[in-house]
Amino acid sequence: MGKTVIMFPGQGAQKIGMSHEFYEKYKVSRDCFEKAENVTGLDMTNLIFKENENLDKTEYTQIALYTAEMAAFYAGVEEGLTFDCAIGLSLGEYSAMTACGAIDFEDCASLVRNRGIYMETAVPDGHGAMAAVIGLDSGKIEEVICHSGLDNVGIANYNCPGQIVISGEVENITKIMEDLKNVGAKRVLKLNVSGPFHSPMLAQAGEKLKKDLEKVNITSPHIPYYANYTAELIDKNTSTEYIKSILSKQVSGSVRFEQSVRKLIESGFDRFIEIGPGDTLTGFVKRIAKDMKVEGLVYEKI
Repeated sequence: MGKTVIMFPGQGAQKIGMSHEFYEKYKVSRDCFEKAENVTGLDMTNLIFKENENLDKTEYTQIALYTAEMAAFYAGVEEGLTFDCAIGLSLGEYSAMTACGAIDFEDCASLVRNRGIYMETAVPDGHGAMAAVIGLDSGKIEEVICHSGLDNVGIANYNCPGQIVISGEVENITKIMEDLKNVGAKRVLKLNVSGPFHSPMLAQAGEKLKKDLEKVNITSPHIPYYANYTAELIDKNTSTEYIKSILSKQVSGSVRFEQSVRKLIESGFDRFIEIGPGDTLTGFVKRIAKDMKVEGLVYEKI
């Protein structure tokens, strides 16, 4: 019998009305909204269900997406969902941690709310940028960045083969984009984001988050999950101090989703369930599996 991993997407997956069907049907889902409201003072139903401009602002996006993902997760558990491991993309790592028992919902909601604020305000508007690099090997991208000699630029997301995101100072990103096109990238597209996330420019946000993490009760998970920053398994033998350390570094470090998924597939995981809005992560996993020449994986959605 195979093994199941649940996956939680990150910022960019948000949409008006996400998890509304779970909110309507399940008390455990409504409880997520109520608890998030109590912790943050925000009207979560208005933020998530009604047309507004705040949902796409980082300081609100992250708590909204976390709440919606956990509402969907707890509904799934009520319907009999079981799993052997979890993984999340950037913000989604916090949902994975909660699902795996490393942190309770209220503590994580407070942490996520502050994380969004720190990331939103870390770099003045217009000073940072992110770009998606399509059709170029990650090793080649690393080489171009290294040889450029430019500071404050690096790989933000290793999503899947042929899709890498870079992040950093806006002028440097513009220069690197041209360099990447010159060495064979099919496309290099600047992303519509509010900051240079997962770049060295977010180090200050990580330091602020580190102080919050020191006050939060985090435990070793009873179900393992993969960490973005290191692409390593976090399990019952991992110290809480280490978990907090890599979480504080995650906001300014690379998200190693592809590396984590490769390890999952190599470890025998063959059922991937994406929890939350959209199916972006499922698409990434399919491309990773194809690159690994692996067939027969099962994909589901909650």
